[in-house]
Amino acid sequence: MNPKLPYVLLVGAAVIIFILSCMLLSRGRGSPSCESQPSTVEETGSVSQSLVFADLTPEEMAQVVRYLRGNLGVPLVDASRAKPSDNCIASVDLQVPAKAEVLRFLDTGGARPAREALAVLYFGNQPEPNVTEYVVGPLPTPAYHRDVTVRKYGGKVPYHRRPMLGSEYKQVGAFLETVAFAAAPSFLQEVLEYDSTNVAFQTTAPHGFHSGDRKSWFILFQNVSGFLLHPVGLEVLVDHSSLDISRWAVSRVFYNGQYYRDMVQLESAYVQGRISVEKVRKAPRDGDFSSMKPRVNSAALFPLQYEPQGPRYSVRNNLVLFQAWSFAFGMSVSTGLRLFDIRHKGERVAYEISVQEALSVYGSNCPGGMSTRYMDGSFGLGRYTSPLVRGVDCPYSATYVDTHSLSETLRPSTRKASLCIFEQNLGSPLRRHYSNLQSLYYGGLVNSALVVRSIATVGNYDYVWDFIFYQNGAIEGKVQATGYPSSSFLHGDGLRYGNRLWEHTLGMIRTHAINYKVDLDVGGLKNSLVAHDMAFEMTRAPWSPEQQIERPRLTKKVLDTEDQAAFRLQSKMPRYIYFAANSKNKWGHQRGYRIQITSFAGDHIPEASSMERAISWARYQLAVTRRKEEEPTSTSIYNQNDPWTPTVAFANFINNETITNEDLVAWITTGFLHIPHSEDIPNTVTVGNSVGFLLRPYNYYDLDPSIYSHDGVFFTSEQDFMACEINPLACLPKTASCLPNFPPFTYDGFQNT
Repeated sequence: MNPKLPYVLLVGAAVIIFILSCMLLSRGRGSPSCESQPSTVEETGSVSQSLVFADLTPEEMAQVVRYLRGNLGVPLVDASRAKPSDNCIASVDLQVPAKAEVLRFLDTGGARPAREALAVLYFGNQPEPNVTEYVVGPLPTPAYHRDVTVRKYGGKVPYHRRPMLGSEYKQVGAFLETVAFAAAPSFLQEVLEYDSTNVAFQTTAPHGFHSGDRKSWFILFQNVSGFLLHPVGLEVLVDHSSLDISRWAVSRVFYNGQYYRDMVQLESAYVQGRISVEKVRKAPRDGDFSSMKPRVNSAALFPLQYEPQGPRYSVRNNLVLFQAWSFAFGMSVSTGLRLFDIRHKGERVAYEISVQEALSVYGSNCPGGMSTRYMDGSFGLGRYTSPLVRGVDCPYSATYVDTHSLSETLRPSTRKASLCIFEQNLGSPLRRHYSNLQSLYYGGLVNSALVVRSIATVGNYDYVWDFIFYQNGAIEGKVQATGYPSSSFLHGDGLRYGNRLWEHTLGMIRTHAINYKVDLDVGGLKNSLVAHDMAFEMTRAPWSPEQQIERPRLTKKVLDTEDQAAFRLQSKMPRYIYFAANSKNKWGHQRGYRIQITSFAGDHIPEASSMERAISWARYQLAVTRRKEEEPTSTSIYNQNDPWTPTVAFANFINNETITNEDLVAWITTGFLHIPHSEDIPNTVTVGNSVGFLLRPYNYYDLDPSIYSHDGVFFTSEQDFMACEINPLACLPKTASCLPNFPPFTYDGFQNT
C-alpha cells in the first residue's frame, strides 16, 4: 500500500468535514429576520386632534355609570339582571360633538369640544315607563347631564320601543321552559325527547303587528353545534308585553304546518292522535352536517403575507396614517365601524363615513320566518363585533386593536383584537402598460391598499366590514356576508320560499340591504351634486357628409334639490355622479369625488307596508341631503320594535331643499338577494356575497396621485432592468429574503361571552 495514502485520506476527510460544517452552519443561520425600517408616515397627522373622535375608554364609561347612579335619584339595576319593571342603563357610548365645533377645533385652532357620553336608560320602574337618552359630561369627570330625548325625537320614547335586553331573552326562555312547556309534557317528551337542555331558541322581530305589541315567535331547534340548521317544527308566540313577568302568556303555537291556541291545545291534540307528527332524527352534539369542523386533516400551509421591512402604516390611539392618507376610527355600539376626518395629501375629503344599518327580510311558510325583518343596528353592530382570528379573519401580521363598550351591564367590557388594520397586496396592478409600439418599455404599480376591518356576528350572520384606502386617492366601503343561513322547518309548500338544505331544513329566502352615511367635504365644506353621463348623438361625417355617425357625447346636469338627488332603488341613476367643489383643477374642471355603487339589491319591502317608513332609507340606492346635526343617522335603534310608528323615518329627510353649494351627505344603500342553497351548508361563503361603494377622485387632482408612489416600476428596453437602482423588483432576493417575526397565536374570543 502506498504509505502516503492514509495522509491523503485524512486530508480528504478533513476537507469534506469542513465543507459539511460550513453548509450546516449556513443552513442553521437561515434567512435573517425581517427588520422594520424607519417610517415616514409618523411625521404627519395629529393624535391630539384625532382623539376628539375617540371611543370612550373603560375608565370614562365607569365614571359615567358612577355619575348616573349617584345623580338621577332612582335606583339603577344592572341590565344583565334587570326585569322589564326595573330601571337600568342599556348602553353608554361616545356623544360625537357637533361638526361645527369639531371643525373650529381642527381647522382654526378653536377650543376643543367638551368630551361627552350618550347614555341610553330604560325606566321601567316609574308611572310612565319610557326610554331616556342623556348626554353626560364633561369627561373624564362628569358634572352634568341633560335629557336630549325630546330634542332628538320630538317626544319621549315609549317603553315598548326599547330593544330587548339579554335578560329579557333569558326571562322568556325561562317562561317557556317552566310555564309554557309544562302544559305539554307528553308532546315534548315523546316528539322532541325534551329534557330542558336539548333545545335552543331563536326569536324574531319586530314583535307583532301594531305599535305597543311585544309578541315574539320563538323558534325551537336542536341544541347542537350549528343549531340554526336543525329546526324541530315547533314555534311558540309569547306575549311578553306586560312589565309583570307573571302575566306573560302563550298567544299561539305552531307545529308542522298547524296552528294551535296554546300549548294546552297542542298537548290535547297530540294525546288524541290528531297531530301529524314529523319526528326529527336526533343530531349529535357536533351537529353532524352543520359542524364547521374541517372534514379533512390540514396539509400544506396556505400562502401568508408579510412586510419585509415592517409596516408602512402607523396606528396611534385612534389615528391611522398610511402614505398620503390619514383618518380617525371608532366603534359605535349600535352602528359599528365608523371613520372621521379622512384626509388625502393633507386635505380633508370626507368628514364621516359610517355604517348605518343592516336589514334582512325573510320569507317562509312558518310564522317565525315569514314575520322576520331584522334591523341589526337595534341589536348592536358594534356591540356584537367579534374578536378576530389571526391569519383567517385578517392577515396574521395585521395590527389588531381592542375595542371597548358598555352595553347591558354596569361594567365596561373589552373585546380583544376586534378590529384589524393591515396593508394588503391585492395581487394585481393598480395600473400598468407594456409598450411594444415605437418605444419599448414597461410601467406599472402594484395595487397595495390599506384595509380597516371589523366583523360583527349578529345571531346567525357574520358581516365583514371593510374600509379600503387606495394609492390613487380612492376609498372603498365593502361588506361581505357569511355565517349560518337561518332556516325553517320544511313542510307543505315550503319550497316556494327557499331550497331544501337537509331532511327537514328549509333555507329561507331573504333580502339584505346595507345603509351607509358618507359625509364628503370635497375641497371644503360646501359642495354641489353633479351628474355626468353619456348619450348618443347622430351626426354627418364632416369628410363624408353622406355617411352618418353615432357619436357618444358627454351629458352634464347639476342636481339642485334633494328630490332630484334621491334615486329610487330600481330607477336609472347617472353613471357618474359626484360631489363637486367650488375650486377647479389645472384643466378648469370642478374638483370632485365620484360615488360608484356595487349592489344587487331588489325591493326592500312594498311601500304600502305599514312598517315601510321605518326602513324608508332602503327605497333609495342613493339619496343626497343637506347635512343637519338633527339628522345624524338614517334610522334608530327603536325602529325595530315599533316600525309602525318609527322614531326616525328617513323619508322625512328628503323635502326638496336646495343642495347647491351646501354641506351635503350621501346616504348609500347596497344589498343582495340570498336564496340559500346546498353549498350554504354548513356556512355561507363570502364569495359573491359582497357589496359596497367606491369614492373616487374625479378631476380632483391634475393627474393620478399614485404616480408619486414609491412602489412604481418603470424600465425601458435600453436599461438594465436587472439593476436595483433601475428596477426595485430586481432587489427582492436581497431586500425581501427575510423571515417574518410572527407573534404567537392567541385568541380571547371565548372569554366573558
